[in-house]
Amino acid sequence: MYLVATVLVLTGIAGVVLPVLPGIPLVFAGLLLAAWADGFQHVGWLPLLILGLLTLVSLVIDLIATTAGAQRLGANRKAVWGSLAGTVAGLFFMPIGLFVGPFIGALLGEYWHGRQIGQAAKVGLGTWLGIILGVAFKLGLALAMLGVFALAWFI
Repeated sequence: MYLVATVLVLTGIAGVVLPVLPGIPLVFAGLLLAAWADGFQHVGWLPLLILGLLTLVSLVIDLIATTAGAQRLGANRKAVWGSLAGTVAGLFFMPIGLFVGPFIGALLGEYWHGRQIGQAAKVGLGTWLGIILGVAFKLGLALAMLGVFALAWFI
């Protein structure tokens, strides 16, 4: 059971960077499984509640991070959809594609909408920065979740 929990946690951490995997929810599932496998002897309801709240925070971050940077620079829906398409296309060109794909997708979406290349590039950069900041914040949440779990386990 602990092996499955470890695989879930590691897959979840990878999912923080890979947008096709639900990163933080997988980390939570792995930690919950580890607590359950132990009969909740080391990790009780309070740490699990904290872990659940951190998981909810990560879901909100997912919703906000991708569009926040672009919208602050006046992006339209085509730019946001372009960013999503670029992210998916970028998976085929790992690891560079994960960083370049959203930028190119947002840039093309904004350019398709009829903006000048300069404005489209700004929107692409804003989208890319939003994604990068979201990944960094979610990685911090994943590490905080591991810390909460470890603290509860060993204390």
